[in-house]
Amino acid sequence: MSTLVEKTVIMDEQAIRRGLIRIAHEIIENNKGIKDLILVGIRTRGVPLAERLAAEIKRIEGAELPVGILDITLYRDDLSTLSYQPIVHETQIPVDISGKTIILIDDVLYTGRTVRAALDAIIDIGRPKVIQLAVLVDRGHRELPIRADYVGKNVPTSSKEVVGVQLMPVDEADKVVIKEFAE
Repeated sequence: MSTLVEKTVIMDEQAIRRGLIRIAHEIIENNKGIKDLILVGIRTRGVPLAERLAAEIKRIEGAELPVGILDITLYRDDLSTLSYQPIVHETQIPVDISGKTIILIDDVLYTGRTVRAALDAIIDIGRPKVIQLAVLVDRGHRELPIRADYVGKNVPTSSKEVVGVQLMPVDEADKVVIKEFAE
């Protein structure tokens, strides 16, 4: 049986902070301000990223953005293959999303399947004007035609590697690591 071993830290706390500051500026610039924007974090680590982006945008623009939490558990295309009983958490979006610009936020973009599930979940809630995607790390290896509008860091990886994002308060530290299976 092989175990995952941490190979290297690719983003420390400061690199994560800088990436989020850059993404916040890009979101504001690309949307010509923050009117009708809603940040929606994909559970689990997309939520603290959304909260941090909201805080940074408030610091820049002086106004708060609504932040929602999206649970995609029941929208996953691998739900029938999971051996465990999935735990469904509540989706919490504090405002009507119809006609608004949604910024979906996740930690890692890999195959695109999580984002596809999130798109389905959002569309079931309402009909936004635009949906954009912000991710902390884009590691490549897409299986679906999905790309991020905002990326903290592009990290070419092999399919044997795993990108692990740790964010407080979910985890004990703020860092992004590459792990690999030890033979």
